[in-house]
Amino acid sequence: MTLDVSELKNRAKNIRLVCFDVDGTLTDGRLYFDSEGRESKAFNVHDGQGLRLLEDNGIAVAFITARASESAKARARDLRLSHVFIGVKNKADCVQALCNELGITPQQAAFMGDDVPDLAAMKLCALACVPANAHAWTFDHADWVIPKNAGEGAARVLCDFILESQNLMPAILEKWGVNP
Repeated sequence: MTLDVSELKNRAKNIRLVCFDVDGTLTDGRLYFDSEGRESKAFNVHDGQGLRLLEDNGIAVAFITARASESAKARARDLRLSHVFIGVKNKADCVQALCNELGITPQQAAFMGDDVPDLAAMKLCALACVPANAHAWTFDHADWVIPKNAGEGAARVLCDFILESQNLMPAILEKWGVNP
């Protein structure tokens, strides 16, 4: 049920918190295990830059994942994120609690997920997004199916869209020495 661009922009203008599932949203969904059982996964550097741009411009970012993942914790530390929830069974409850902590409502939150454990959190938030390669069951529950795959810049597309909708891009570019 992808919304039209004007409605997406209206919702994005009010976003103060963006929550991301990790596996299949910030990664391509593949899990690698070495012979000792240690997990690793690949994260996209462009997605990471987008997450930092949100945080640096006053929009909170959260990882909310059901897996107990040291890789996700390490990536969150690398990005200096302060809202990291690992091993979450009920993502909607987690989003609601975080909104309460931040003094905002879920109508000021976005959630990007990729499979059925994300649906309740997506439904709770004002802006629900999935990457192009999300599980098909999520498409009917998404406000926007982002035209990029998970782990290949889908999260960056969302980050940029929110920043542009809030007219923050000119100041960001200027900070990096570019005249918008």
